[in-house]
Amino acid sequence: MPGVHPRDLDLARTSVFLDFDGTISTVDVGVHVLTKAAPDEWRAIDERFRHGVIDSRECILDEWDLVEGDEATLRAIAAEVSLDPGVGLLVDALRAAGAELTVVSDGFGFYVQDAVRPFGLDVLTNAVDFSTRRLEFPHEDQCCPCASCGTCKQAPIKDAQHRGQTTMLIGDGASDRKAALLADVVFAKDALASWCGAFGVEYIPFATLADVHRMLFPS
Repeated sequence: MPGVHPRDLDLARTSVFLDFDGTISTVDVGVHVLTKAAPDEWRAIDERFRHGVIDSRECILDEWDLVEGDEATLRAIAAEVSLDPGVGLLVDALRAAGAELTVVSDGFGFYVQDAVRPFGLDVLTNAVDFSTRRLEFPHEDQCCPCASCGTCKQAPIKDAQHRGQTTMLIGDGASDRKAALLADVVFAKDALASWCGAFGVEYIPFATLADVHRMLFPS
């Protein structure tokens, strides 16, 4: 739905997909965990992903192999990252307007459910079985043409569009690129905004979720 002003959307027929790391959270929680609990080799892996040398599933598997610490330690490190102060207001307003909301995250995943539980949001993300330290992908899509992501962010967007919903993506990073190619409306910041600008993907820039709220619900 290119060219539609945010305030003209019928939010009662809109499915909103929010990235977690760096979008709902103030910084990327996965990066924070790696910085605190892994040797610096993860940085080279991350660069290879950002430059398209490896896919996201290979990236996070290789990075997770470097992470040290038990479940309690890693959850405590993840909890050090605060959430965007505007997330509650935005979620409440979208829900009151009748929008569907889903968190879509392609990170380590184990911290996302706890972080968004107060908002009652549905979550699609990866998972860690701490009994085996295995990183699992309950929301991968082997039928997707690329089938290379841990959590496929295109699949739920396609499903919503097939139901006649307008789709909105709010994101910030490399794992949101493929979703941005499909979503009807894209709010982007940081690396995602730069990528959209470079590749001609129409987007609405934002810095915080309060900015998104102001654009969707102008006073």
